[in-house]
Amino acid sequence: MGNSGVLAGGVVGAIIAASVMFVFVMGPVWDAGDGGAPEPAPFVTNGHGGDLQALSEPAAPGAKALDSSRDLTLVEIFEKTEPGVVRINVQRSSDVVVNDGGVGSGFVYDKKGHIMTNSHVVQLAESIYVTFLDGRSYVAHVVGVDKFTDIAILRVDVDPDLLQPLAFGDSSGLRVGEPIAAIGNPFGLSGSMTAGIVSQVGRLLPSGSGYSIPDVIQTDAAINPGNSGGPLLNMRGEVIGINNAIQSTTGEFAGVGFAISSQTLVKVAPTLITDGSYAHPWIGISGRDIGPETARLMNLEETVGFLVVDIIGGSPADEAGLMPSGDAVVIRGEELRIGGDVILGVDGQDVRKIDDILIHLQRSKSVGDTLELDILRDGQAMKVQLTLQQRPD
Repeated sequence: MGNSGVLAGGVVGAIIAASVMFVFVMGPVWDAGDGGAPEPAPFVTNGHGGDLQALSEPAAPGAKALDSSRDLTLVEIFEKTEPGVVRINVQRSSDVVVNDGGVGSGFVYDKKGHIMTNSHVVQLAESIYVTFLDGRSYVAHVVGVDKFTDIAILRVDVDPDLLQPLAFGDSSGLRVGEPIAAIGNPFGLSGSMTAGIVSQVGRLLPSGSGYSIPDVIQTDAAINPGNSGGPLLNMRGEVIGINNAIQSTTGEFAGVGFAISSQTLVKVAPTLITDGSYAHPWIGISGRDIGPETARLMNLEETVGFLVVDIIGGSPADEAGLMPSGDAVVIRGEELRIGGDVILGVDGQDVRKIDDILIHLQRSKSVGDTLELDILRDGQAMKVQLTLQQRPD
């Protein structure tokens, strides 16, 4: 599945990379991929970046050991993690127009020299330089990129004793209101830290790939151009996300930032390191969440579930015999199609909207896995099984 859906007509969104002003213009869109309906708002992306793994947490030279069982102060978090946060400078050929300033952030992933950042930070780069806390700079090369989650892995040839990998936390346990911190290089100001709270979890973020990124963390911690790819940290100094975007009408921070969750990072990163890319599972439908008017027109009792409008030929949904919508109705001058299957559950989990489907795929499924859908077809409840394929470009 991609993130298909319709953005409100006439709304123009700007996705501005926080590696400094990489602008995408988002107009009315319908992509026949996952089937979600992203909110019609301007988004600004800002930075890069497995099953959860316990990475080592070496202390900075001369730093005292910290009690990992308690929450740390912001000062302690900064001192613990700053040695593992890097600045990324990118050089591109003169005939490549990418208005992002060439500056982003990243952090040390392991002792083998792997650095995690956002894919948009290093796209079209001819040369990449990684600078550490003490001012040491190294040439880096791209090991793997996943444009669908905006994650990239770089590698630098560095003495392992000089590398300070950051530990990962479990983003699935985050609660709204929980304090967090972000470290990066906003506007090129190296090693800057900001703090805030988790504003919401499980957001669906439009991306330049044509598919939405699911399971995204929303925060009010100040994130600006240059923060792209830097870590979002919990109060134990663990990475629970990678700073990726802000929502803004001006390109400047407006209190709404976004980070790709650590559950996504630790699932994708190991495969990027070994294979250079990551295969995302795909259903092959587009449609819309069930709202009051759709529920009324289809005689549905509740406004929950996801209406299948279109099905891609040869996709898992097509092979499993899912039914697209065929009846056209006009609502406030807009023609909509209804009557298709309504997805109410995936693998026994309730589906309120497309976000639930995408998050389940992202967290729990891989290409080749079987997915069981609970659907409503012409008022009759039934189950459909399909085999997930690799998401196409």
